[in-house]
Amino acid sequence: MRTFLLVIACSLFFFSPTSTQAQQSIPILIYHSIDEYTGQGSKELFVTPKNFEQQMTYLKDHGYTLLTFERWNEIENVDKPILITFDDGYKNNLNAYSTFQKLENSQFKPTGTIFVISDFVGRSNRLSPEDLRELANSGYFSIQSHTATHPDLTKITNYDYELKKSKEKIEQITSRPVIALSYPYGNFSNQVIEETKKYYEFGLTTTPGQFIKKGLKDELYLLPRIYIKYSTSLDEFASLVEGE
Repeated sequence: MRTFLLVIACSLFFFSPTSTQAQQSIPILIYHSIDEYTGQGSKELFVTPKNFEQQMTYLKDHGYTLLTFERWNEIENVDKPILITFDDGYKNNLNAYSTFQKLENSQFKPTGTIFVISDFVGRSNRLSPEDLRELANSGYFSIQSHTATHPDLTKITNYDYELKKSKEKIEQITSRPVIALSYPYGNFSNQVIEETKKYYEFGLTTTPGQFIKKGLKDELYLLPRIYIKYSTSLDEFASLVEGE
């Protein structure tokens, strides 16, 4: 009898839907510049348009569903959910827009989230207000916040300006809700999380790994992301998104 009960207990542990093994892993990818590298800036923060297209084609061919944070509640109801994010709001993110338009068909609707630094909008190498409105209205992109001036949030006191004013400025440009914040440099603290919760539903780090829902406190403000770099090969990309 004792052996029988032990077998039942083990079965419940290994096959329970609440166990970690049964939880869905959600890759959240982080990009910066989608462009050729010409010697300026950090090379690893660039992904060439050719490589980006190959990576998105991989997702298309392998049945992934690209989501934005507005559709977060769908992650348990779609096939192979994944989120594509871009930090800083570079003008060259328009290359990703072109790729999405090229790859879309009746079975594949590519979408991504661009986290913009609100005070940098309109600079020569950044997306303009007109760009942001076009991207937001296209259905391909969600425009979210990367703060107002890109400070280390663990070292500031003026959270109202960096978090609230940034959110308001972006919403004024796009006429759409801003619900997610990408922490500059990936840095956060308990206070940063508490301040973020006042204005946003999600907070994104640069902690490597896929997201697994565990029901932990503030887990939606500690979302991990996977860096896709200049040197990331297609095989490496496949391993990263497949969680191998």
